[in-house]
Parts: sequence; C-alpha cells; structure tokens
Amino acid sequence: MGVSLDADEQRAFLESGHTAIVTTIRRDGRPSPVPVWYVMVDGRMYFGTPSVAAKLKHLRRDPRCSVLVETGEKWRDLVALQFQADAVILEDGPEAAAADAASVVKYEAFRTPVEQLPASAQALYGDSVWIRLDPVGEAVSWNNSKIRLRGESRSTPSG
Repeated sequence: MGVSLDADEQRAFLESGHTAIVTTIRRDGRPSPVPVWYVMVDGRMYFGTPSVAAKLKHLRRDPRCSVLVETGEKWRDLVALQFQADAVILEDGPEAAAADAASVVKYEAFRTPVEQLPASAQALYGDSVWIRLDPVGEAVSWNNSKIRLRGESRSTPSG
C-alpha cells in the first residue's frame, strides 16, 4: 500500500480540513503563501477574501496558484494534500452565496463577533470576494500513518 490518498480519502480529507495555504504569484514572480479558511461545496473548494487583499490582486493578474491542506502534529500523524489550481473570482450570485453560507456554518465557532472587531477590521472584512479553486493536474498527497514501521503488523498502523 502506498502512502498517498485515494480519491475518496482526498475528498474526505478536504471536507474535514480547516485551513489551506494558498500560494499566489506576486508581480515580481515570487510566491506569496497565505493561510485561508476554506469550504467545500459540491466537491469544489472556495475561500473568501477582502476585496482589497493582496492575494486577490495577485489572482486577478495571474490566476495560477498552489493549494496545500495539511494536518498532524507528529510525523506519524502528518496527512497532506497539495495541488495546483486556477482561481476563478466569483461575481455576486448563487455560487458565491452558497460558499458564503457554507463558511458561516463551518466557521461559526471560530469567528470573532464583528462588533468586537475594530472599525478598520470591520471595514476590511465587510467587503469580501469569493474565489473558487479549480484543480489543474493531479494532486500530490500523503498519509504517514500508512507507513508500516518496523515491528508493526500490516493491518494495524500505530499513531
């Protein structure tokens, strides 16, 4: 058995994930990685960002990006999925509304109440844009718990 995730495992991993690192391309060609909260809606990945965010400017200029979702504190617990994508900046409409609604549900317990934010942060996050990430090519994935350690039986990887 290999360490990569099969299609069903990839789907389940993305559905349960919390944060993705989206790497965009700056004007000077250097990568610019940023963490984003994301949602999966009908098998597609979305994230929202303020309309003035640098990552949005990068994606308007060049929609190519890289996406990494990972979890695990110990080496044995490391599970990750990385893929290249083209970003599609959404107009207001049903697709953006569905992503926004899914985000409200998924991250409700993690958000700071808007009224507690300073006015500048309220203004920044009040005008968001939704982005869909369309994968290009095959994903690279791994799950270190699939590696059989010395003295371990094939059927019971330990954590």
